[in-house]
Amino acid sequence: MSKKKGLSLEEKRSRMMEIFFETKDVFQLKDIEKIAPKTKGITPMSVKEVLQSLVDDNMVDSERVGTSNYFWAFPSKALHARKRKLEDLEKLHEDGKQRRAALQQAVKKAKEGRQDTEERASLHKELVSLREQRETLHAELQKYKECDPEVVEEMHSCSWLQEWNPV
Repeated sequence: MSKKKGLSLEEKRSRMMEIFFETKDVFQLKDIEKIAPKTKGITPMSVKEVLQSLVDDNMVDSERVGTSNYFWAFPSKALHARKRKLEDLEKLHEDGKQRRAALQQAVKKAKEGRQDTEERASLHKELVSLREQRETLHAELQKYKECDPEVVEEMHSCSWLQEWNPV
């Protein structure tokens, strides 16, 4: 009572490619629709969909001649496509290596004047303390902002405030 599980799309695609590579022939759609279910177990309903996905991915070539569509794929094309892909990836890898080397050089150059010395450490401590002092003074200034004559004058000039609290 086990159910027969269907093939995945990738399995169907690889089996369809096997048809082309084994026969090294040119097919019409109706020929592939007859061959694929018999030899590779691809359901007849999905043959056209699988074939179209292979054409879209440039794994199978197609050409319209008159009123007929012809499909073909030869092993040499797949080999050339893989070689091209490998060359592209190698070029990308080489570019990445060069970029990495350039970044490492930039980091090394940036670190040259930044050795941890006693003077640098004391300047850093001074900078941190001055920043803390600035924050403290800023907070205190915000606390006394209500007493600032300009702010008070602006508050008096607001029409809605005059109606609420006339001077």
